[in-house]
Amino acid sequence: MNKLVIANLLHRPLRSLISITAVAIEVVMILSIVAIFMGMLDSQKERTNGIGADVVVMPSNASMIAGVGGAPMSAKLAGFLAGLPHVTVAAPVITDFNMSSAVEILYGIDYKSYDALRPFVFLSGGPFQTPDDVIIDDIYARSGKGYRVGDTMSIKNHTFRVCGIVENGKGGRRLVPIDTLGGLIGSEGKASVIYLKSDSPANDNLIMEEVHGTKGLANYRVQTMEDLVSQYTPSRFPGFDIALDVVISIAVIVGFLVIFQSMYTAVLERTREIGILKSLGSSKATIVSVVLRETALLATAGVVLGIAATYGVRALLHIKFSTFAFELTAGWMGRGILIAFAGAIFGALYPAWMAARKDPIDALAYE
Repeated sequence: MNKLVIANLLHRPLRSLISITAVAIEVVMILSIVAIFMGMLDSQKERTNGIGADVVVMPSNASMIAGVGGAPMSAKLAGFLAGLPHVTVAAPVITDFNMSSAVEILYGIDYKSYDALRPFVFLSGGPFQTPDDVIIDDIYARSGKGYRVGDTMSIKNHTFRVCGIVENGKGGRRLVPIDTLGGLIGSEGKASVIYLKSDSPANDNLIMEEVHGTKGLANYRVQTMEDLVSQYTPSRFPGFDIALDVVISIAVIVGFLVIFQSMYTAVLERTREIGILKSLGSSKATIVSVVLRETALLATAGVVLGIAATYGVRALLHIKFSTFAFELTAGWMGRGILIAFAGAIFGALYPAWMAARKDPIDALAYE
């Protein structure tokens, strides 16, 4: 029977190839959208956590997504917060969502206070020397043609000079002086968020109580950094679950229809063959197993091709956008494989049932 299954697939190579490609497309669609979104999410989570703050202060209407909420509060508030008991550092930051060359979040920082949260690790160059300096991380430095200290780049239609290259993992990939970025986006003297460093993690709750107890700050969002990064999950981002369900549904429909059409046509073409098998005593279960085994082989080949193609997509994206995070996880890879197999098997069930019901006499007389 196994030889028969393989021979049937090789007898119509183009149809088999189309079926394999459909399953592969299904796998690529599922894995790619998850890898892109989860990669961006986990990368931002890791870099946010790497800032080194203990407590985060934001306006009440601020979004948890950095760079989306603008810069609605006064940067001078950092001076007041720095004077609270148990606060050792208060660093005002502007985060600005930028899509000029790639999707990124620009950071406008007060270098002295931001560095005090957790010191930068410079690989070359050093801190800001002028308002038109920019610090970039090592990943961004390797992007494109590569950047070195002294090179220039355009940010918000403004020319900046690379003054330093640092290890990645401390907020943004490109950081400029807060006053300069504030001027470029029309938010002079403003901040999106203020990061606080406590004298001891045990005092984080006391700091939050002090902030909320201050007149005018009662409605501000104040939370520990641990709480903030814990919210970086797909369920917290509106539309992600819906978008993922839509993509998976489309992918499953594509795989289902192609497999259904392929196996349905195959059953019609092999009517006499099925009649011979049944006349020789093959049971309905045997006939069904032949069709499903063919489907399983097509699905297996499609899954392998789909996974290889997904890694190819990742390699191409890395070449084109080296700062772009594309995260392939074993969990989602397993889900993608199961979804692809399920769609293929369901697509073959009716053709298999139709083949099993054929009357051997009618099948042998079929022209």
